[in-house]
Amino acid sequence: MRPRVILHTAVSADGRIDWFAPDVGLYYQLGERWQEDATLVGAETLLAAADEIPAEEEVEQPPPVAEGRPLLAIVDSRGRLRSWHHWLRLPHWGGGVALCSQATPAEHLAYLDARGIERLVAGDERVDLAAALEWLAERHGVRTVRVDSGGTLNGALLRAGLVDEVSVLVHPALVGGTSPRSLFRAPDLQDADGVIALALEAVERPKDDIVWLRYRVEPAQ
Repeated sequence: MRPRVILHTAVSADGRIDWFAPDVGLYYQLGERWQEDATLVGAETLLAAADEIPAEEEVEQPPPVAEGRPLLAIVDSRGRLRSWHHWLRLPHWGGGVALCSQATPAEHLAYLDARGIERLVAGDERVDLAAALEWLAERHGVRTVRVDSGGTLNGALLRAGLVDEVSVLVHPALVGGTSPRSLFRAPDLQDADGVIALALEAVERPKDDIVWLRYRVEPAQ
């Protein structure tokens, strides 16, 4: 049985996730309410911070697993993330696992093995997210997952029907534009059958003009 999945994101009033300055402290403070067992992140999100991360040693082992902290699960079917040494030394997570696919280069799998990073290979071209979530539950006892990622992973999870709750921290800003930098990035629908219905669970105004909306994802009809 897969864990409960909460998609938690910060957006502008027009649903964008770029250019405006989100209240990061508030975002993570509210995210702690779920006390997740695992944080699911797309490699693209972490790669965006690559310029700020020091280079790793030739062979660098991860720190020991810290009990009581969430597991960091990174979706990386293309095998591009090479900064595990940095992320696992932050105080947020107690361990890490790489979620890969059959298309992940063998060289990258060897890189993970050499550094003692646990990995799962599931799916052909892309990570089989449903299988990965079930594996996290079975192997690590994960019951609650908080998604901390960009629109692409959000979109894949939503389209696959794997999200139970959508949490949106709406900031008082308008970005505009035509690029698809929104919280939900996915191919355009061909008809209305793919629209995901939501039920409003809670509305809060946690700080200044920021509004926190929490929705339950309704079962597909």
